[in-house]
Amino acid sequence: MKDRQHPLRIVFMGTPSFAVASLDILVKNGFDIAAVITAPDKLGGRGMKLQTTPVKEYALEHQLPILQPTNLKSQDFIDELSSLQADLFVIVAFRMLPVVVWSMPPLGSVNLHGSLLPDYRGAAPINWAIINGEKQTGVTTFFLQHEIDTGPIIFAETIEITEYETAGILHDKMMTIGAAVLLKTVTAIDKNNYPQIPQNQPSATKIAPKIFKETTTIQWDKSVEEIYNHVRGLSPYPAATAVLHQKKYKIFSVEKTKITPAFPPATILSDHKTYVHVYANDGYLSILELQVEGKKRMEIVEFLRGNKMEN
Repeated sequence: MKDRQHPLRIVFMGTPSFAVASLDILVKNGFDIAAVITAPDKLGGRGMKLQTTPVKEYALEHQLPILQPTNLKSQDFIDELSSLQADLFVIVAFRMLPVVVWSMPPLGSVNLHGSLLPDYRGAAPINWAIINGEKQTGVTTFFLQHEIDTGPIIFAETIEITEYETAGILHDKMMTIGAAVLLKTVTAIDKNNYPQIPQNQPSATKIAPKIFKETTTIQWDKSVEEIYNHVRGLSPYPAATAVLHQKKYKIFSVEKTKITPAFPPATILSDHKTYVHVYANDGYLSILELQVEGKKRMEIVEFLRGNKMEN
């Protein structure tokens, strides 16, 4: 039985498009959104215009109250958040929260994470699952506690990863499935009927740290399978990178051919019209889409019409 005498009151925290689907499903199912917390507007893009987050755009369209704190520990923000008298905080793709924030609501703070916890804790679970060649991943809802991504699990759902999926494709699939799992979670909390499953330790190799520039660099002395997974795990953003004949490229898609290599790793072969092959330690990768630094993204045939890739 519910102890509350009013509808479940939620503060939603999120920033990118991934979080919009979760906010939308809560709104469409009639939950009381007391406020939406998102990142401050910032200058960016061509002309350095002021840009708002996808979550803010949604909140504006649906006339939801918006807070954009620059400092999550600010006493003014804490006081304003407390005055909302929310029962539950829901966090999807947002910043790390201080204890004073996530411990505030009486029903706790729930996070949606893009992996099957405890594996792939961290900032980039979608990317690392593909980079590591996983055949499946998932989404997990859990209650926040002090250590990041370690709280009790509420619900989880497995998602298959096909051989051809990029991080972008998996992101979009996970966004929809994750929203449904979040709705299931919030509904269960509203009914006071939900599990809390303690997490085990993650597999030692299955972690998901932030992607840095050095992470994106292709190592051509690896296997074709490893390089193929590396490229699709970083596509379309931030994209795998390679320096070929003193030029830096972003590589968005490749095909793999596993053969006994005829040339050393990083050797480039091209007919200058239709293909560019780069050798790995057990075959070669055919580059399908790439981008020269400062130029637009192009398919390889279009690229070769105006550029030469030396052998």
